Amino acid sequence: MIATILVPILVVFAFIILFTGIFTVKQQTSAILERFGKYRSIRNSGLHFKVPIIDQIAGRINLKVQQLDVLVETKTKDDVFVKLKISVQFQVIKTNVYDAFYKLESPHDQITAYVFDVVRAEVPKMKLDDVFERKDDVAIAVKRELNQAMSDYGYDIIKTLVTDIDPDSQVKAAMNRINAAEREKVAAEYIAEAERIKIVAKARAEAESKRLQGQGIADQRREIARGLEESVDVLNNVGINSQEASALIVVTQHYDTLQSIGESTHSNLILLPNSPQAGSDMLNNMIASFTASNQIGEAMKEKNAKLLAAKPKPKRKRDTPDREEETE
Repeated sequence: MIATILVPILVVFAFIILFTGIFTVKQQTSAILERFGKYRSIRNSGLHFKVPIIDQIAGRINLKVQQLDVLVETKTKDDVFVKLKISVQFQVIKTNVYDAFYKLESPHDQITAYVFDVVRAEVPKMKLDDVFERKDDVAIAVKRELNQAMSDYGYDIIKTLVTDIDPDSQVKAAMNRINAAEREKVAAEYIAEAERIKIVAKARAEAESKRLQGQGIADQRREIARGLEESVDVLNNVGINSQEASALIVVTQHYDTLQSIGESTHSNLILLPNSPQAGSDMLNNMIASFTASNQIGEAMKEKNAKLLAAKPKPKRKRDTPDREEETE
């Protein structure tokens, strides 16, 4: 009777001992095995056996790459408060699982403390603009400090990144205003340069137009003078002297002008004098003025000739006695 009762109990007890003596460890994980509270061994991924009740799994260590994000608020050299987000990627060294498990209680708190210490030592040396430009220097300083400190605890710092730089909201607004003002300044310079180019091009076009217009007027006047010269030669051939010929040409142009004004229906121009007798008076006046002008010119020529004739000639200097002696 007693044996019948004990057999099932022993079988159940054997199964319990068997199952408690078997355990598995996942991939990229290490298990720390202790016996009566003392370190015994480290078991990696796979199926393992332990002595039931006597051996215990003290803990498991994750061997995967982990990331810790630390938000640090500090002050720059130009007294601007800024928040930096530092991402630390770390991993437990597989050969140093013992140190990682037994030497360090809270690796996240330890890493956070070192990040705060390094960032608050490096950033106050820089101005705000330098923090944005040299954020890699901050990341390198954090990694260097963490590697020196965490390698003793079995941790390897793979990468540190400054993933965000967030100044105070008022500072960001001021920076945006400065940026907008700089862009407006550049835009104004480009607009002014475009206007200058337009003005220069317009001035060059006007100068070229004036030059061509002046050249046209000069050519026109040259042709008119040539035509007048030919007209005077023709009139001289029929017995009309130069003064009468010039006066006749002017009177002819006067009447041609009156005719062209009369042909225009919308002209308000009035040419004076325009009476029939005015042409005869103008012709007589012009002939008289040309004759008087010639007489005055001839009188001035005679006067200048007499003055030149009456002016004494300069005497030549005699040679000095020394010069004469040398000649002798």
